[in-house]
Amino acid sequence: MSQPQFKHFPHIRQKLFVVVFGTETRIGKLFDIILLWAIVLSVVSVMLESVKEISENYSQVFFILEWFFTILFTIEYLLRLIITAQPKKYAFSFFGIIDLLATIPAYITLFVAGGSYLIVIRSIRLLRIFRILKLGRYLREASVLSNALAASRYKIFIFLGAVFTLAMIMGTLMYMIEGGESGFTSIPRSIYWAIVTITTVGYGDIAPQTVMGQAFASMLMLMGYAIIAVPTGIVTSEIAQAEKNKKKEESSGRGSCVACGKKGHDEDAIFCKNCSAKL
Repeated sequence: MSQPQFKHFPHIRQKLFVVVFGTETRIGKLFDIILLWAIVLSVVSVMLESVKEISENYSQVFFILEWFFTILFTIEYLLRLIITAQPKKYAFSFFGIIDLLATIPAYITLFVAGGSYLIVIRSIRLLRIFRILKLGRYLREASVLSNALAASRYKIFIFLGAVFTLAMIMGTLMYMIEGGESGFTSIPRSIYWAIVTITTVGYGDIAPQTVMGQAFASMLMLMGYAIIAVPTGIVTSEIAQAEKNKKKEESSGRGSCVACGKKGHDEDAIFCKNCSAKL
C-alpha cells in the first residue's frame, strides 16, 4: 500500500540536515548562531535566578523562560536524532550526550527540588562556536601546547614538590617563631600561610607579629616572585621545542595519514603509501 503523504520526507529530511548540521551554508550558520544565543540566554537566566532579589520579583518569568528553552532544546535534540543517518552514533557522541544533558535538568526538577541549577551544563555546548567561526586551526595548534605540557610534566611535578617542601619548612619555622598568639595555631595552618605567601596571594587572615617572623615572611615573599617564573620558563621552553618539532614534521612531507597515522609522505602524494587512503 502506497503512502504518498511521505514521498517528500527524504527531501525535507535532507533540507533539515543542511540547516541543523551544516556549517558551510548561510542558513546553517544562522541556525547555529541562534542556537548559541539560546544557550547563552538560558544559562544567564539560571544565573540571574540564583540572585534572591531578582528571583523574588521575576520568578514567573524565569519559570516560563526555563521551560521555553527546555522545550526548544528538546525539539532540537529529537530533530537531530531523526534527520541524522546514524542516530545511535550521534546519541553516543560527545555533542550528542551534551545535547541530551542540556534537556534533562529541567525534567529532573519535576521530581527533585533544586535540579534547575544543573542547567549550567548547557554552557559546554558553546564549544559549537568552533564550527561556526572556523577555529579548527586553533584546535590543531592546541596539540603543540598539550605536547609541551606532557613533555614538561615531570619537571613541573618536581618543581611543585620542591615548593611544597619549602612551604612545610617555612610553615614549621613560623609556627615555632610566632605560635598561636599570632594565629599560627598549628603546623598545617602555618603551612597554609606559607603557601598563600609563596603564591603571592596574601589573604591577610594570618600575619606574623614578631620582628623575626616578619623577616622570614619578607624573605618568603621575595622568593615567591622568583618561584612564579620557574614553571613559565619550563613550559615556554617545551612549547618552543614542540613548535620546532611540528615545523620539522610538516617540512618533511605531507604529514600523517588520517586513516592509519603513517607519516613522511611526499609533497605530491595523493594516497597513503601504507593504507592507500586519500591524503
